[in-house]
Amino acid sequence: MLNYWWVTRPKRKLNSIPEVLSTFAEISLDQEWQGQRDSHLSFEEALESAGLKRKGERRDQTGGGARTYKAWVMSLGLIFTQESTDKMKLTLAGEAIMNGESPVAVLKNQVLKYQFPSSFSLSRGVQVSSRFKIRPFRFLLKLLMDDRVLYLTEEEIAKIIVVEAENETDKCYEKIVDRIHEFRSKGDACLDDDFFEKYAPSKGSVNPEHPFSHLMDLSNTLINWLDYCQFIERDAGQIRVLEEKRAEVTEILSEVPPFIDRPDQHEYFQRKYGLDPKHKKDNRNLTGTHTITAKIIAEQKIRQAYIGESLKRPISKITPSLVDRIVEQTGFDDKLVEETLLRLYPRGSVGAFMTEYFEMAFKGRDEATPFEKATVELFQDVFGFEAKHVGPIGLTPDVLLVSDVEGYQAIIDNKAYSKYTISNDHHNRMVHNYIENLGRYSSSAAPLAFFSYIAGGFGKNFDSQVRAIVDETGVNGSGFSVSTMIKLVECYSDKGYTHKTLRDLFSLNRQVLMTDF
Repeated sequence: MLNYWWVTRPKRKLNSIPEVLSTFAEISLDQEWQGQRDSHLSFEEALESAGLKRKGERRDQTGGGARTYKAWVMSLGLIFTQESTDKMKLTLAGEAIMNGESPVAVLKNQVLKYQFPSSFSLSRGVQVSSRFKIRPFRFLLKLLMDDRVLYLTEEEIAKIIVVEAENETDKCYEKIVDRIHEFRSKGDACLDDDFFEKYAPSKGSVNPEHPFSHLMDLSNTLINWLDYCQFIERDAGQIRVLEEKRAEVTEILSEVPPFIDRPDQHEYFQRKYGLDPKHKKDNRNLTGTHTITAKIIAEQKIRQAYIGESLKRPISKITPSLVDRIVEQTGFDDKLVEETLLRLYPRGSVGAFMTEYFEMAFKGRDEATPFEKATVELFQDVFGFEAKHVGPIGLTPDVLLVSDVEGYQAIIDNKAYSKYTISNDHHNRMVHNYIENLGRYSSSAAPLAFFSYIAGGFGKNFDSQVRAIVDETGVNGSGFSVSTMIKLVECYSDKGYTHKTLRDLFSLNRQVLMTDF
């Protein structure tokens, strides 16, 4: 029995969940799983072929690796075993991901509902101790929002929280706050003498060279899940709630939903846990038998290929080039591919790509080029600008935008930092190289409407630094955090925004906030 929190982690990040789920659906959906070794091996081979699992990980021919990945999507409430048929089915959350809904929105919902006990935590081979009755990610967010705590470290989560936070009572919460302060003061000296006896790893013994490694690995995974949900930023070994997400987290924590009941009843629990954000109840009748036809198999393969593509680039509509890429991957007739994509994903699915875009904004200068190119794709494919990656020319901004519709052009500079500030050097570069020398890299005669920075986040003096450039050049400017940019992408089509709307937003002469639109 595990005497600490537990999440299974064939991979420590959730980024590949959509592809793993679609691969599983192709091989094992509507099939029996228990004891079907050939099906397990087929799933494992498919994961390896898709690059989702390293080749050569298999130590035997029992499909153990496949079972680990299946447990991963099961633990997040995306699949379940139907009791009456023993066949694998998608929950509504699993269906939502397969239907092109933003995986971040769906998985954020699942992560916040993740609880002990659950069908997964009680399952054979896991068996998290019954002393835990807690939603771990809500608990972590509550600590991060507490002015007495402010931040958490990997060590604090590993050595204090995952082993001592048993429930959500005020008594337990206050005890954890006190223990965090004690750990910050005394370090490992405040841990119990029998710590490793009580919290030994589930398999094997404690590694004498790295005795906390099993708990540190777990802590790192928990942080990665919160990171995927776009709640936190990392800074010098500490994690904090992103400033622009504090209002959202406050709202989440203001409501305390009941625990999902009957975790010992697998199908009941999974279907209730697996409700996506758009449903309050799972009323589907899944008892009917389905004949697996060639057309169904083809559709599943096209879905799988599309989901892989949607994670690499923003897809706002089905285009001939997208159809060509899916045809090349699947080998199916282009007419079948186009009809299937238009039926399943008529509005594309930009949200899937925004996971990658969010991560790019915090990777630093060495990883800046993919961030710049992704910004070009967003303004081109989602917002409909003529967008060019002009950064490589030298002494130029990263992205040049031209709006033929509204008759203006604009410049964007990407900064892959969590707290970007405009230094004196960057100020001069924007004024003298980018704005004054616009004609050196742009052939458009349209007036320059605005300059803007897109970054992970901004320093406290950013607004005054933007205004200094505005005052010197007479050109409007702004800054968009990546979280606000993602919100803008979500709102653009839903709210009927236009290039005029965007010009107004990007011309606020300060950091643009979610409350501005």
